[in-house]
Amino acid sequence: METADRPVADAVLVAGARVAGAACAEVLLDRGAAVTVYDRADSERMRELAARGAVCVVADEFDPALLEGVEQVVLSPGFPPHHPIAAAAREAGIETFSEPELAWRLREPGAARWLAVTGTNGKTTTTTMLAAILETAGLRTAALGNIGVPLVRAANGPFDVIAVELSSYQLHWSSRLAPTAGAVLNLAPDHLDWHGGFDAYAEAKAAVWRGGEAVVNLDDPAVVALAKHTDAAVTGFTLNQPDPGQFGVALGYLVDHTGPEPVQICSVDDIRPPGWHNVANALAAAALARQVGVAHRDIGDALRKYVPEPHRNVTLTEHGGVTWVDDSKATNPHAAAAALAAYDSIVWIAGGQLKGVDVDGLAAQFAPKMRGAVLIGQDRALLADALARHAPDLPVVVLDGRDDAVMTDVAAHAAALAEPGDTVLLSPAGASYDMFTSYAHRGDAFAAAARALIEGEAE
Repeated sequence: METADRPVADAVLVAGARVAGAACAEVLLDRGAAVTVYDRADSERMRELAARGAVCVVADEFDPALLEGVEQVVLSPGFPPHHPIAAAAREAGIETFSEPELAWRLREPGAARWLAVTGTNGKTTTTTMLAAILETAGLRTAALGNIGVPLVRAANGPFDVIAVELSSYQLHWSSRLAPTAGAVLNLAPDHLDWHGGFDAYAEAKAAVWRGGEAVVNLDDPAVVALAKHTDAAVTGFTLNQPDPGQFGVALGYLVDHTGPEPVQICSVDDIRPPGWHNVANALAAAALARQVGVAHRDIGDALRKYVPEPHRNVTLTEHGGVTWVDDSKATNPHAAAAALAAYDSIVWIAGGQLKGVDVDGLAAQFAPKMRGAVLIGQDRALLADALARHAPDLPVVVLDGRDDAVMTDVAAHAAALAEPGDTVLLSPAGASYDMFTSYAHRGDAFAAAARALIEGEAE
């Protein structure tokens, strides 16, 4: 059904009624659209939408008859391309997209510019760094996308520039969305079951460059390879000394060498959370900010004052010479590798849902830095086997707990393994939903258990 002359149609099916889906349905209803909302579970949101005039359908299985008369489908990002709703819409020739795409299509003249961030890891840190930079520069801004209020509510808000975090799911379900500039931070195998393979996953990420300005991690071969196929103008960043036209690191400083002479931004030691991966995130944020003319002084001031988001390589406490760090946001091996690289001697707490991603390389690379490991979660045995292959003498504790109460035992075993100078690092390398409601729940449970253990020892 052709809707090219109308970015948003008059009859729309919204699939999924959680935060983003409900926001889409409300905005569409406000515009006078005929809205059908489908979800597998009834909820207060569904009842509220029905009261506002939406046709709300709750069913375990999607009935393709719901697409009759529908001109567009707005899918919550979790719906993969092979989902029955997506397949039925495709067969019927109905345009399908997700909430950020809808937000883009609803932008009014004079709406805020978008600076977008994607990648396998580091998206939220980079996006919030970028928002802090824009705010320091006196611009009206917000960190949005997978952060804060739904984009569809804020795209026409009182902003000059917004920092937008975009996932591969959201980018897959986009076609017109074209940020002023977009950064791809890194690429590693993740969400392959959703996309059907790494190439499709990477291709989705490349959509962030649709606006014509690409910020590219020159240290990541997969990102560099992807950038070879873009028509966008490329600005690269590297942890090495930058060539002309690049951002990088020189003499311990983050440097912009896109002008005639290199300009120092701030010291590497100013970057928080610690770790070279976060230096790379800061360089990406700086490169994006320069795309809208932010001064180097404002970038440096913002990065020096930046307060990290929770559960991202955050030091919780230090006791008896042992540092306890919460990196629960590391939901895949690539993210865990970044944290493991940041410390010299580690008691590693890991486990969860590995999503089919191999952990053998992670174990091989970082087992020599480990004092021991404490493993939990659905795929703990896979991690244990990998560590046994590469470090057969490493003390490894495998715990069978099935809910957040296991963190009490985790903290106790980690403390017993750790020696002064060590870091007890929760960097799971897996998703959290086997035992916790979210990575934040997992991190909070770990923090509470660590603090309880230390307070008990101090009594």
